[in-house]
Amino acid sequence: MRIGLLGTGPWAERVHAPVLADHPGLEFAGVWGRRPEAATALGAAHGVSGYADLDTLLSEVDAVSIALPPSVQADLAVRAAEAGCHLLLDKPVALTVPDARRVAEAVREHKVASVVFFTVRFGGDQIPWIEQQAALGGWFTGRSDWLGSVFAPGSSSPYSASPWRQEKGALWDVGPHALSVLLPVLGDATQVTAVAGPLDTLHLVLRHAGGASSTLALSLTTPVAGGGTGMEIRGEHGVAHLPERGEGPIAALHRALDALHESARTGEPHPCGADFGLRVVEILAAAERSLESAGPVDV
Repeated sequence: MRIGLLGTGPWAERVHAPVLADHPGLEFAGVWGRRPEAATALGAAHGVSGYADLDTLLSEVDAVSIALPPSVQADLAVRAAEAGCHLLLDKPVALTVPDARRVAEAVREHKVASVVFFTVRFGGDQIPWIEQQAALGGWFTGRSDWLGSVFAPGSSSPYSASPWRQEKGALWDVGPHALSVLLPVLGDATQVTAVAGPLDTLHLVLRHAGGASSTLALSLTTPVAGGGTGMEIRGEHGVAHLPERGEGPIAALHRALDALHESARTGEPHPCGADFGLRVVEILAAAERSLESAGPVDV
């Protein structure tokens, strides 16, 4: 499978480009970016061409790996799907429900494969844990904490200059990670209630289709000493904790690309495809409405 990279920022440079260049099942074909000089430089670092014209790249590849802000991703994902390219999407798929729906509809209409790269869903220890807990069932409640320090004093995060993260905060950045694990285990969300915490911190309460409930604590402004992630679920089988991440995003992206390749080969949609990405955006948008209305919102 020939694959191109869309994006030249820190996430593209640190994760996507090295993985695409190293993945044994892919041929890394080139890089397109909104700044042609950056695309040329990133491509040269990995022995591939930089493309100034997106349509030229799309015509020469089978798939694209997108590492762009969600406000930009949706239009380009639709354009790539229309060109017949399979899609490795970043989370969130978009910042509005209509944009996310356009991506999902384009994937279905043009019969391309899609995978949304939720890093935890493709973790080596997390994949079997999620599958096992979903198969067990009988869960009563869950709790998920995603307390990041991207914007905290003393943070050295390379993503602190990200305009979309500054605007949309933790709900849209780390909220997708929490939902990507809770939903397959506890079931789809039917209702969400959001309450504001300090700075960008949000607390969500979800009701799930199977009767369970869950709480989420989301932040990008947690003091560095107090940050961290964790998830636990409780039910008929006792208490289960999501394994801690022992690897970075590189290994997870390799697995996500394997999943995309397999979905493209078989024609079977992946559980983390564009439709799931749309559902996550619908829940995040409902949480925003809940925050505005100070009450629960059905989803």
